[in-house]
Amino acid sequence: MSQLNRECQEGSFTTSDGAALYFRHWPAEQVGSRKVIVLFHRGHEHSGRLQHVVDELMMPDTHFYAWDARGHGHSPGDRGYSPSLARSVLDVDEFVRFVARDAQVSIEDIVAIAQSVGAVLVATWVHDYAPKIRGMVLASPAFKVKLYVPFARIGLRLMQRIRGLFYVNSYVKGKFLSHDPQRIASFEQDPLITRQIAVNILLDLYKTAARIVSDSAAITLPTQLLISGDDFVVHTKPQKQFYAGLRSAIKEQHILPGFYHDTLGEKDRQLAFDKITSFIHRLYAAAPYVFDYSQEDHWSPSADAYRELQAPPNARSPRGLFYAAMRFGMKTPGRQSAGVRLGFETGFDSGSTLDYVYRNQPEGNGIVGRFLDRQYLNSIGWRGIRVRKQHLQQMIGKAVAQLQQSHLPVRVVDIAAGHGRYVLDALEHQPGIDGILLRDYSDLNVEKGQAMIAARGLSELAQFRHGNAFDTDSLAALDPAPTLGIVSGLYELFPDNAMIKASLAGLAAAIPPGGVLVYTGQPWHPQLNTIAWTLTSHQNGTPWVMRVRSQKEMDTLVEEAGFEKQQQMIDEFGIFTVSLAVRKYYG
Repeated sequence: MSQLNRECQEGSFTTSDGAALYFRHWPAEQVGSRKVIVLFHRGHEHSGRLQHVVDELMMPDTHFYAWDARGHGHSPGDRGYSPSLARSVLDVDEFVRFVARDAQVSIEDIVAIAQSVGAVLVATWVHDYAPKIRGMVLASPAFKVKLYVPFARIGLRLMQRIRGLFYVNSYVKGKFLSHDPQRIASFEQDPLITRQIAVNILLDLYKTAARIVSDSAAITLPTQLLISGDDFVVHTKPQKQFYAGLRSAIKEQHILPGFYHDTLGEKDRQLAFDKITSFIHRLYAAAPYVFDYSQEDHWSPSADAYRELQAPPNARSPRGLFYAAMRFGMKTPGRQSAGVRLGFETGFDSGSTLDYVYRNQPEGNGIVGRFLDRQYLNSIGWRGIRVRKQHLQQMIGKAVAQLQQSHLPVRVVDIAAGHGRYVLDALEHQPGIDGILLRDYSDLNVEKGQAMIAARGLSELAQFRHGNAFDTDSLAALDPAPTLGIVSGLYELFPDNAMIKASLAGLAAAIPPGGVLVYTGQPWHPQLNTIAWTLTSHQNGTPWVMRVRSQKEMDTLVEEAGFEKQQQMIDEFGIFTVSLAVRKYYG
């Protein structure tokens, strides 16, 4: 097999949590090339094992980059460890953005090629962060690892609860990865191969992969999927399920008969490389693919799921009886919990409920009431909400710093602030704030918010007014014009995109170029059925039925309004996102 034997440059980039991750860069031979491929290695491996991919793809006009994931190769950290899979996915986002700056290209010029665990990281990144890359190639993604010990995952979870963090050594030998004798030998002898994996990452991998496979319809990016026909390491069924759900008009699946798990390191890998180069050449030969989101609130899997939630299960069916029992439990003994009682009084999606969840202090009637309240506050949705609050405060701080660096005044408006706790917590001790305007439709929220402002001694800096977050004209007429707009937990409550567009149009008219928008999203939620069929909303006590918007759908609405997304954060559960976008300059 002919090769170019390209030489690489070595370096490191620093992540947002201070880790200096190692990477390799193979520069393009063509000066000024805007073609960039980012490679992501398998689990246990490192970027040095990808040299042959760069050589054998024979694309001299293309930059190649590859990292050593944290805990692997030359990168720091305990071997096989990351704080969470979500942290590793954020690493992917930060690395690709670093690559774009380093290669002096736009995100749209980048293609990702990833294998095994690396492919799961990239697929999760594309799902959760909706990057505008040109496309991705996934080789044998490890959506479901074959664990040959019965009940292995249950046992690992139990041991994790007892022992805490521990490591599991890989059972995989080189002869089960490839038929290529050189690849087998190098795998067995390479001192940088990481044999162990932290149990939290192994279990996170299963949970996250299941989420991404089940919700792959949210992915509209051009995708090529390569499946190894004789894979001893991972199951192929979830790979095919993932592919079937993808909604890009540009997608292709290839099954490679006889291939073991190391798809890009197999003896006959030229078969895979021919398919990869053909796919990538076609991507670069055309303009970046743009999915049409104009009817997403009517014609999409999320719209269908929303309509299904509006039809509760038959009351006499096992499912119907289950949710009936849950409703009865919530409305009778459940009311001993102060949080549950407040939810039924004001709506489980109300500003009052959110403020209670933020405080996270169990209250109720006696020991039983407080116990029930603790279980209520510890539900995955409310845990995610509290992480969202932390992310909001961090992102608001970044927005303030960005405005100050641009020598713009810092005038803040939150168009649906609830009680305003998260905004005041974020800005109370921030220097250089020129003004804070909190708005909400609810008289109760306005009253509570005004009291909170007064209690904190912020009356000269902040004010709370009644306002309609979907009234384009009232938002556009804000005076003085805000430079930082905040929308948190609002758009997720309304399925209709016309309302969202009206709100964003008002903010775009009010916020000047260079100003910042901080907005939240909810691309996925594990409890949509439970919420719709047991809880009530602030809208006259009707069932709380939500339509999730993929992150790409939400970002598209923001972009069409005249903002450009720059940063994003998401909780480890994959439920709530917080993004920062800048008002574009025109002319």
